[in-house]
Amino acid sequence: MLDLGPATRTVADVVANVRDDQLNDRTPCDSYTVGDLLDHVNGLSYAFARAAQKDPVDGSGNGDGSRLPADWRESIPQRLNELAESWRDPAAWTGDTAAGGVDLDGNTAGQVATNEVVVHGWDLARATGQEYAMDEESVAAATAFVALFSGPGTEEMRGDGAFGPEVEPPADATPLERLIAMNGRDPRWAAS
Repeated sequence: MLDLGPATRTVADVVANVRDDQLNDRTPCDSYTVGDLLDHVNGLSYAFARAAQKDPVDGSGNGDGSRLPADWRESIPQRLNELAESWRDPAAWTGDTAAGGVDLDGNTAGQVATNEVVVHGWDLARATGQEYAMDEESVAAATAFVALFSGPGTEEMRGDGAFGPEVEPPADATPLERLIAMNGRDPRWAAS
């Protein structure tokens, strides 16, 4: 079991500091603006909290900034907190569940949720010029999961766009940058 609280708190801080004038800016997720990515984080937080409770919902939301609630700076952090709280129950990590319309065992769903939070938090921070100090345990847990789909011969296992093609990290990459590269993003991406 991993406490998702440190990761969700870090991402909640990033969300709270996004400015309105940044909502249409591009992100490391090629097809998402900042607003789209915020909506996706909102949806995945809800979907994975419900998955932990063994009460799955259809889809986690593809990300559409036009659906952001007026109070998104408060409601998305609240959803992130609910996500972390749901995964503190040991039963969340056992048995079968589903998220985003995909059947998963509890442990895998928790690992996917961790990776989603860590990586999309990084996406938001990079797109909005914020510092991103994710805790080592969350980065290590996400890396252990993504490593299952990383390296030569795993291209078919990378699935239907869940991960982009791997990027070679710089020789001096941090553990977080290596995770980002494994997820198919340029770890040194910068908003222009």
